[in-house]
Amino acid sequence: MSPRILVFAVLILPFFSLALAEVHYYDFVVKEVNFSRLCENKLMLVVNESYPGPAIQARKGDTVYVNVYNEGFYGFTIHWHGVKQPRNPWFDGPEYVTQCPIAPGTNFTYQVQLTKEEGTVWWHAHSDWTRASVHGAIVVLPALGTTFPFPEPDEEEIIVFGSWYLGNLRERVEESLQPGSTETLPQSDAYTINGQPGDFLPCSINTTWRRRVDYGKTYLLRLVNANIDAEFFFAIAEHNLTVVGLDGAYTKPINTRYIVVTPGQTMDVLLNANSTPGLYYMAGRQYLSTTSDTGFDHMNATAILQYNGNYTTTDAPLFPEHLPMYMSQAEAFNFTNKIRSLATPEYPVNVPKESEVTTRMFITASMNSLYCAPDLGPTCLNISFATSVNNISWVNPTTDSILQAYYKNISNPIYETDFPDEPPTYYNFTDGGTTLSTVLTVQATKVKVLEYNETVEIVFQGTNVMGGAVNHPMHLHGHSFYVLGFGFGSFDPLKDPKGYNLVDPPYVATFVTPKNGWLTIRFVADNPGVWFWHCHVERHMTWGMEAAFIIKDGGTAETSMLPPPAQMPSCDVPLDSAIKNYEALIEKQIE
Repeated sequence: MSPRILVFAVLILPFFSLALAEVHYYDFVVKEVNFSRLCENKLMLVVNESYPGPAIQARKGDTVYVNVYNEGFYGFTIHWHGVKQPRNPWFDGPEYVTQCPIAPGTNFTYQVQLTKEEGTVWWHAHSDWTRASVHGAIVVLPALGTTFPFPEPDEEEIIVFGSWYLGNLRERVEESLQPGSTETLPQSDAYTINGQPGDFLPCSINTTWRRRVDYGKTYLLRLVNANIDAEFFFAIAEHNLTVVGLDGAYTKPINTRYIVVTPGQTMDVLLNANSTPGLYYMAGRQYLSTTSDTGFDHMNATAILQYNGNYTTTDAPLFPEHLPMYMSQAEAFNFTNKIRSLATPEYPVNVPKESEVTTRMFITASMNSLYCAPDLGPTCLNISFATSVNNISWVNPTTDSILQAYYKNISNPIYETDFPDEPPTYYNFTDGGTTLSTVLTVQATKVKVLEYNETVEIVFQGTNVMGGAVNHPMHLHGHSFYVLGFGFGSFDPLKDPKGYNLVDPPYVATFVTPKNGWLTIRFVADNPGVWFWHCHVERHMTWGMEAAFIIKDGGTAETSMLPPPAQMPSCDVPLDSAIKNYEALIEKQIE
């Protein structure tokens, strides 16, 4: 092929693929269904009676419509995690940020526009802790006429890591948030692989999930970490793994014996079935970044890799000896340090240059206590925990969503536009911070306003305020971002930028800020609308570790936010009758 023809083919291919883009339709019926795990029967809110929920499959450039029917007893929303939703934040999903909840007995149709994503992303509820049971994978295949940047696998499999809670999770969360409560937010009672805890949990050995494989074949595993709070080590006994994608973008291949995946992340991994035919455990174990290994789930979630063929074995499956232990920080960051974008002509990186940065933010992520001003009322003193970014602890509006208020140009009293670019004070961030100025935070709904096409650089700084230093997986809606670097200790603005990776940095939607460390990201604010960002550890988000960007229109129709759909969920829906019906159903189940 001549150079001219080759160049023409490269230029015309995106337009050819766009012309072949398809439209897909899914129905999600969300209701309470009875499940039995860990020797307990309980009702749990799920989609289409399955846990995890159904997978969506489409190709890069396709559009997916998902009609969500709420047959449950309380409102919720759905977020399409890792999907950019260009110019269309109306379908992004975070409760009271871009929409109000879908009320019981109603439905709402989401439009999911797949553009740059390729690989595995996912969907989940974005209302309190509902995502614990309302979640599933989104498989984005290469556009028609293109293929994977690695040899095509023989088969694919989706593997979803989940958190299991005994009892009624919603009630447990609400009880812990009551003023004066002595309960803390729930810790999981088990972890699951494709909905099952595995052989080492009570009443679980007969339901352990299995995947059969043929010797010599290659399998693409699409991993989703839907755990509420847990970073997760994962390994398969006697097998190596090759990581080829993260958060809907391809990476340079990483050959490894184990992976670590943070809450909210997705990962594409190749498995060569080349071990002696037999039974092998696929095992997941929580990675703890805390200073203590108490108060967390120490049980391993397991599934079984089973070879097809004529062989006999009476032995139990082999367990992966190379699965790191709970607090193996060195092993965790040894893996994370290897992640690089593919950075090929077909999958280029476009890292914004230093000279192009127009907005710089330095954002601290901290554990706190609330400052109790008189207008917060007498119950404020009874709230045990808070978290903050730049000493602001987020609180959701309740009368309207931020996006709807922004569209109607009525910010007050829904939100304020003065989220700070830096913390109110600088101190030794990795010290145990016990002064009132570092410990106390205030509740507010503050957003940062960006001009269209601004280049934004953010340094997230983890702190040890109140001895609460842990990892914080930060997730940005509506965008992916480049991870220029991360490290431990307080960020040094003179030394640390010299080590930035500007050649092939990871391009992701979620990435971890290390315990007592920092993370630097860059992105171009080219998606007009309101976009949430937050720590993807649910307890941290519940306590306030989040905020939002408003990105202004760009001045043309093609660079402006689309108008809202004809029908958005109402913010003024009485739920008393639904709550009573729910309580009656629970009582009936107990009887």
